[in-house]
Amino acid sequence: MPTTTPRQLPLALGHDVQYGRGSYVVGPANRDALAFVERWPDWPGPVLVLSGPAGSGKTHLVHIWAERAGAAIVSGLDAESDGSIAALGRQPLAIDRIAPGRIPERLLFHLINTARENGTALLLAAREPPSAWQVGLPDLASRLRLAAHLRLGEPDEDQLRQVLVKLFTDRQIDVDRAVVDFMVKRMERSFTAAVRLVDTLDEEGLVAGRPITRALAAAVLARTGEAQAFPDSL
Repeated sequence: MPTTTPRQLPLALGHDVQYGRGSYVVGPANRDALAFVERWPDWPGPVLVLSGPAGSGKTHLVHIWAERAGAAIVSGLDAESDGSIAALGRQPLAIDRIAPGRIPERLLFHLINTARENGTALLLAAREPPSAWQVGLPDLASRLRLAAHLRLGEPDEDQLRQVLVKLFTDRQIDVDRAVVDFMVKRMERSFTAAVRLVDTLDEEGLVAGRPITRALAAAVLARTGEAQAFPDSL
């Protein structure tokens, strides 16, 4: 009876993401947000809200500011958040990955007031702008309307190229510049697509035991539908 060799799956080891200022990829989509973050402590008010699509660099900006301000970072804030977070408002504080509809409104209202009263600062990061957070507490809604808000957009071609290089570098993967250029010309121009593509190529390269080439990139782009607008270019 014939036997088949099972496909060996790669071991998911994860990777270290570089969050230093020197590794932040700057472009038209995020230049204003970075400039505002680096103005600290010369902010017009105690609260800054950063919003933007997944992968647009919000978390990276959170870390840049936290390093600059000596701030604590909380990832996620929802109805199950520990009340001990309230005490953190007496120092600079950053809250990343805020999810609309799941915000503990009185806790967030308390944190904003504590930052104002203690002369500190609060940075909030979410995919959606505050107007889409489904806030029911009028006083909190009022505070959020007064907060500075900067929206991170999608990358231009040059920034997308740099983002792809950074994502590969974070995974310790060397990819030829010509291959990166090939992907940039054929993929959806968004941070989310960049993360998705690099994740897939990383996995495919590990499974196949070979480097990421133009042929592999073309196959992944075609299979995932990312290159549907460019069928003749593959």
